[in-house]
Amino acid sequence: MAYKSLLTVLTSVGSVDTILPAAIDLARRNDAHLEVLCLGIDRTQAGYYYAGAAIVLQQDLIDRAQEDARALESKAQNRLKSEEIRWSTESAVAQLGALNELVSARARFNDLVILPKPFGTDRGQEDEAIVEAALFDGQAPVLVLPETGLGDRIGDRVVVGWNQSSEALTAIRRAMPFLRSAELVNIAVIDPPKHGAERSDPGGQLSQMLTRHGVHAEVSVLAKTMPRVSDIIKRHVNDQNATLLVMGAYGHSRFREAILGGATRAMLEQTDVPVLMAH
Repeated sequence: MAYKSLLTVLTSVGSVDTILPAAIDLARRNDAHLEVLCLGIDRTQAGYYYAGAAIVLQQDLIDRAQEDARALESKAQNRLKSEEIRWSTESAVAQLGALNELVSARARFNDLVILPKPFGTDRGQEDEAIVEAALFDGQAPVLVLPETGLGDRIGDRVVVGWNQSSEALTAIRRAMPFLRSAELVNIAVIDPPKHGAERSDPGGQLSQMLTRHGVHAEVSVLAKTMPRVSDIIKRHVNDQNATLLVMGAYGHSRFREAILGGATRAMLEQTDVPVLMAH
């Protein structure tokens, strides 16, 4: 079992030097085909255009987005030509409101989507929109990379966030290629319910399932000693010297997560290791 079809979406020239090398590395390790979508963002309806402005201004912004997309594709192709992997590129222009349809249509036919962390000083609305498009309508697992990239030891030690949810189980199943090749998989259960289905053996059934797949798994039951679940997970990832975190995405509605915050958003904001998510 391996990832045979990979997708990455580039929206900035800088991502060609950070995200693309990671995607190439994963394609090489899995003997996979890498699809690269190079996007120019048309911002004429995202606060950059106001009523009464000349139509020339709108066209100028669209032309600029097209130039950005072509420049991205050209740079990506120059980088890919020297690699001994199977690859293809596509350039496109989209407004923020149309990103979902464009990205999800590509993501649903790929085994894994590799994207940069969507939150940070150099990130825009499009980065979050692309992650959500791949996860929800694309129904694809997404590997979100921190600023440090993939890392040399990606997936040798993996922490799995387990809360008995369908989102977490989906992420675990989609992460199986990483889990089967890991030296150790640590199942992290935070403050399990006293009267839940796993009250007598938290994480036990999941550990058994993974073991049957040849995964070396162990379980850590963690107390909720910090207000935010994301802080507990991050500390545990560091304690385990893990190089990959697997977790379900958006257990609550995205609207609630956006207003109140949640483990998904918090982890994406502060993670120092790659995070594989699915919904």
